[in-house]
Amino acid sequence: MHKPAATQYPVHELIRERWSPRAFSEKAVPPEILQSLFEAARWAPSSNNEQPWAFLVGTRGVGDTFKKILGTLVEFNQTWAKHAPVLAIAVSELAFAKNGHSNRNASYDTGAAVSQLTTEATSRGLFVHQMAGFDPHKAAETFAVPNGWEPIAAFAIGYAGDPQTLPESLRERELAPQTRKPLHEFVMSGQWGHAAPFAQK
Repeated sequence: MHKPAATQYPVHELIRERWSPRAFSEKAVPPEILQSLFEAARWAPSSNNEQPWAFLVGTRGVGDTFKKILGTLVEFNQTWAKHAPVLAIAVSELAFAKNGHSNRNASYDTGAAVSQLTTEATSRGLFVHQMAGFDPHKAAETFAVPNGWEPIAAFAIGYAGDPQTLPESLRERELAPQTRKPLHEFVMSGQWGHAAPFAQK
């Protein structure tokens, strides 16, 4: 399904084409493509080059990791995510490995890694749907995540499917246009609440 963003200003096609479907095709994602997606994540920027991320990844029909990840999702997300070919959980190391000090940028850096993975996925005709709706404590327990690491987000990877396969309530959201706040609401200059000159209406 093609649903490009109606941007205010020109951006790269990969950004315009990225969105988060819930209707996924059950078509498998080849291992060599998954390698490239996580290679893209590998080269994300991070504070002190700490690379404080790790990923739990399950491919549907291969082992039990997919089912385990699915079991950590809230019921709402399980209803559609079970059809995606790949499920994953992003995990952040909360302290610097070099000195044990708290790394306040760990989640920020992990998000950057997932963002690069998402852009690589878009370039290959794939989609990524990121989810806050999962149980991080259950994920940590299920996968024996060590102390000092925190599961922060789950995500599905796959090819877009047919929106008609979704329940009606989800189908409406799937077909609705993408929307975002305008720049003048969040790009500020001078002091808080004042739009930067280039971002004003």
